[in-house]
Amino acid sequence: MDPQSSAWLAGLSLGASLLVAVGAQNTFVLRQGLRREHVGAVVAVCLGLDAILMTLGVDGVAAALGSHRALLATMGGAGVAFLLWYAWQAARRAVAGQALATQAGGTAQPLRVVLLQALACTLLNPHVYLDTLLLVGAVGAQQAPTLRPAFIAGCVSASAIWFVGLGFGARLLAPVFARPAAWRWLDGGVAVTMGLLGLRLAAGVLRA
Repeated sequence: MDPQSSAWLAGLSLGASLLVAVGAQNTFVLRQGLRREHVGAVVAVCLGLDAILMTLGVDGVAAALGSHRALLATMGGAGVAFLLWYAWQAARRAVAGQALATQAGGTAQPLRVVLLQALACTLLNPHVYLDTLLLVGAVGAQQAPTLRPAFIAGCVSASAIWFVGLGFGARLLAPVFARPAAWRWLDGGVAVTMGLLGLRLAAGVLRA
């Protein structure tokens, strides 16, 4: 395998390993896919932001952030607030028992509102920065300068495959999520996961 292909495959593998995890961004894309509401726009925003952040990470922003502890602490504090807020919202939905009839079949939200939510789920989620700027940046920096574009392309390819599949493939799960119990389990799991992530991040910020 030639070096360019190897670098692309390395980026694809790393991107895939980071994306396949329950998180605020993935949950939001899944929810919009189940609602069949502005799916293309949501996928485009998430993919575009991932591509930008990964490129910035490989180009050296990771090293720059690492030398500014106050900036990292501020980012961490904002991330804790976002994760705990998201956990609270998911817990409320789980207790209320909102089902597909209300979450996917209710009043449609304007495109502007959905895009703002997509931006919040991405830019206010600290794990997006940890994954794209720091981790991808650290691994990508190890590639030779001529191979870094291929590495970034591999990471972006993983994001494209994942978000397109998650957003447009979610409709296949619509019969499952037609039952209120399925939404209770989904939102309950999201609430627990986001809450634990928020507490873990808070502990890290306090230790720093």
